[in-house]
Amino acid sequence: MTSSSLVRTAAVTAPVLLFGYGVLRLIDGLDGHRDKGAWMWNTGHVMFFAAMVLLGALAVGARRMLPARDFGNRLASNLAVVGALAGTAAFLWVIAGDLVPSFAGAAPLPGPLSIAGNAVFVLGLVTLLFQLVRAHRLPAWSPVAVLFAFLLIPVSLELIPAAAVLLAAGLLPLAGGRARLSPAA
Repeated sequence: MTSSSLVRTAAVTAPVLLFGYGVLRLIDGLDGHRDKGAWMWNTGHVMFFAAMVLLGALAVGARRMLPARDFGNRLASNLAVVGALAGTAAFLWVIAGDLVPSFAGAAPLPGPLSIAGNAVFVLGLVTLLFQLVRAHRLPAWSPVAVLFAFLLIPVSLELIPAAAVLLAAGLLPLAGGRARLSPAA
């Protein structure tokens, strides 16, 4: 799979999976509690896990789309992709712990590290998207929409479906070919 097709696939599929997770989470909580181990819980978390893997892949693909103008730009984009991938790993660790309680008990991710991972993921991904704006490969509103999507989630986990819709809107130019997706020279 080429870098541009990976970015297109991730830009479409990750928000859809995140939306599915959010909807299943809402449905699962209608009776007032979440049923860990129930099919909705497990299916939703697998969808969330896959969405995060795709967003990590999108970060790598976005880095490949950036021109290597100078040392400063390369350094910033490399640090941004490292941050996005480190944050992705933190998300995946926590999700794996939600799916497999024995994993969570054996190797829990400390709360501060989990929070830092979430923040570093968003910072890295949004930085890469802003760099694509600077390179005239993405409209300016796109990283703003992605940032607001991820800012909605800590407000309330019930807003995950709305955040997924906003994420889809922000990634739409990458999905629909409106962005210049060819790898940078």
